[in-house]
Amino acid sequence: MAATAAAREEKATRAIRGAFFGFFVDMFDIYLPIVVLAPAIKYFVSPDLSDGATSLVTGAIFASTLVGRPVGALVFGHYADRIGRKKATIVSVTGFGVLTLVIACLPGYATWGMASVVLFIALRFIVGFFVGGEYTAASPLAMEYSPKDRRGPNSARIMTGFPLAYFTISGLTLIVLQFAPSGDPNSAYSVWGWRIPFVIGGVLALSFVGYFARQVEESEVFEAEGGSEEAPVKQLLSRDTLPDFAQVFVLMTGFWLSLNTVSAILPGVLTDTVGLSDTHSSFTLMIAALANVGGYLAVGHLAQRFGRRAFLMAWGISAAVLGTFVYWLLLHFKPSALGAVIVLAATAVVLVNPCWAMITAYINERFHTGIRASGFGLGYSLAVIIPSFYAFYQSLLEHVMSPTYTVLPLLVIGGLLITLGGALGPETRDVDMGATTTDEPAEREPRFERAPAGTGTPSPATTGVAMAREERVD
Repeated sequence: MAATAAAREEKATRAIRGAFFGFFVDMFDIYLPIVVLAPAIKYFVSPDLSDGATSLVTGAIFASTLVGRPVGALVFGHYADRIGRKKATIVSVTGFGVLTLVIACLPGYATWGMASVVLFIALRFIVGFFVGGEYTAASPLAMEYSPKDRRGPNSARIMTGFPLAYFTISGLTLIVLQFAPSGDPNSAYSVWGWRIPFVIGGVLALSFVGYFARQVEESEVFEAEGGSEEAPVKQLLSRDTLPDFAQVFVLMTGFWLSLNTVSAILPGVLTDTVGLSDTHSSFTLMIAALANVGGYLAVGHLAQRFGRRAFLMAWGISAAVLGTFVYWLLLHFKPSALGAVIVLAATAVVLVNPCWAMITAYINERFHTGIRASGFGLGYSLAVIIPSFYAFYQSLLEHVMSPTYTVLPLLVIGGLLITLGGALGPETRDVDMGATTTDEPAEREPRFERAPAGTGTPSPATTGVAMAREERVD
């Protein structure tokens, strides 16, 4: 018995570690264009393009990646729920690893004209498709190995992959800028310097594939209960489960909208509004990312102790009020001292971003095993579409307010949606995600099949969903 428990603990450790590394390379790839390409964006656009139009191009590159994610989550979530979490993870990470290496070889505007940026955007959409499959498969696997009392901290450990990836990207950009200065489209950084982090990102992804294939085993919960024979998305959007998915959608729309203000918009604010150099901006983002790691770990424990629902409601209000106020201070005073900028930027990030630490646990707790990967992947990713066009919303807001402050309404709305989404959902901290804590093998859950027409017996699919709803609400 002790040997069996130790073996299961080792599997759980590998699953959590694998999900963390997978999420790290995922986030590394997602934010490459935002941080790494910022000093080199002129390489891909016409020199006659205005600053506003250039910002829209940058926003379109980022948006294309985010929009591709829910498409990937739909496909890979279906695959993960029917075939297995591990296989879906390996295929998805291989896909975006190879494409990131391809992007590192793209020529600029001087060679291909507008075709260069159009191809960049198209490739980033496909990258987003594959990225959408990584967390859709790896994170449910890790959560299904986690005991109830450790899901919050384990969720935080996985999600620290984001701030650590952001820190690494910023650090790489800072290092490359030291020997490949930025400037006009013909500068060393614009021509070849930005390619180095992209190559590293591709190599990291492919290295992860080798590690995950050898070290991480398929989820015991999935193997015990089996894949769903009925399409998981069809079950997810059924009358019984659709309200749960809608609540997660509202919540995640707030998460993504608020996140974009301190991850996608902040780098431009530091250089264009505050006036930092590319080097000082990268250094500031590194410090903010490190502070973010501490915030994530703290949130994992707080959400486990006090519950998901209460935490989400409180955090959303705090982000909308305190986070917006600190962000306003940064925009209004535009400190000339680098130390003051770092303090304000890091504080704004920590007041807004660490709520993500518990979202892996929370969304996985909202759906039963047969649709968990689809529910997590689509719930996590589909809501990104509306917030991903933040640059266009800012452009519209410029007609009614100063361009300097257009980020603030987005943060307020994002925080309020987090509070609303949290209030609409149940507490999930004590949900049973599948019995893996005993030495006896779990009884295999019946496959999801329809009952013959005209019978009065409910189908296993209906019964499974109804039971899952009772378990979730507790």
